[in-house]
Amino acid sequence: MRATVINGPHDIRIEDVPDPTVRRPTDAVVRVVAACVCGSDLWAYRGVAKRAAGQRIGHEFLGVVEETGSEVSGFRRGDFVVAPFVWSDGTCDYCREGLHTSCPEGGFWGEIGSDGGQGEAVRVPFADGTLVKLPKEAAHEEKLLPALLALSDVMSTGHHAAVAARVRPGSTVAVVGDGAVGLCGVLAARRLGAGRIIAMGRHERRTAIARGFGATDVVPERGEAAVAAVRELTGGRGAHAVLEAVGTEESMRTAISVARDGGAVGYVGVPHGGSAGVDLSRMFGRNVALSGGVAPARAYIPELLPDVLSGAIDPGPVFDRTVGLDEVPDGYRAMHDREALKVRITF
Repeated sequence: MRATVINGPHDIRIEDVPDPTVRRPTDAVVRVVAACVCGSDLWAYRGVAKRAAGQRIGHEFLGVVEETGSEVSGFRRGDFVVAPFVWSDGTCDYCREGLHTSCPEGGFWGEIGSDGGQGEAVRVPFADGTLVKLPKEAAHEEKLLPALLALSDVMSTGHHAAVAARVRPGSTVAVVGDGAVGLCGVLAARRLGAGRIIAMGRHERRTAIARGFGATDVVPERGEAAVAAVRELTGGRGAHAVLEAVGTEESMRTAISVARDGGAVGYVGVPHGGSAGVDLSRMFGRNVALSGGVAPARAYIPELLPDVLSGAIDPGPVFDRTVGLDEVPDGYRAMHDREALKVRITF
């Protein structure tokens, strides 16, 4: 079969790789129907995150079950499924507590020795604990597929930021970052009943999506100017809940600065700029809470899925470019050059 591999910075290729097979009785093989490129994939593409030459890549996909191991009880051939970006056994203490990303048996798609999501098929370890079944008819609803695909990572991650920041009905929310996760954070905040949502970003196409998702205000400034703008919008107090979806020192400093006293910051941006932006003494004096981390998407998908199926939320607009598998290298380039927000891959 064909799959996406990374051979070095800015070197993404589509190559022939061995077909996945059931290796353990808890495995399933899933034929991929849709996948995508994540903003976090770009750190490997740019050479910031190290990858071995020839390593598989991609961690978001929808697919159809082709084969199951003898111990898989929840799925059978033909089932339409979504895979969260981390596999997990579903039985350990962490999984039972809803923190599937800490499962001792878990892992990330594209790790050495595992399949990446940007290929024609994937071997899924611990299928019963990892996959979430979707209505079979949804596989043929083209307009619904992007929203379902977003559940695998960016919608669940945006929701995690909102939950970690303690978004409540009527609260004022600020979202730092206008990437796909930040935009989904806007949508998640609206879903949880936020009264005011301030989207912090300067790219007009992205802030237009933010407004469509429920943002009431847009702040294009950065740094101290951004902090001052949010403070002005909130009568000098700041936001009850702040969603940090970038992962840099500057973005974290901004997030903490725009939180009101007694507020909370939910951080989900993959850290790649140090932690000097976390001023504990300042947070202590202002009773600002900090929570977040890797989103346990497997715990959130069943909660979010009914709203996606009903149309109550539609994160699909974060995908603004669609490519075939052979065009994936250009999709990476487009996202790197900020020509595309998030690239969807069809098969």
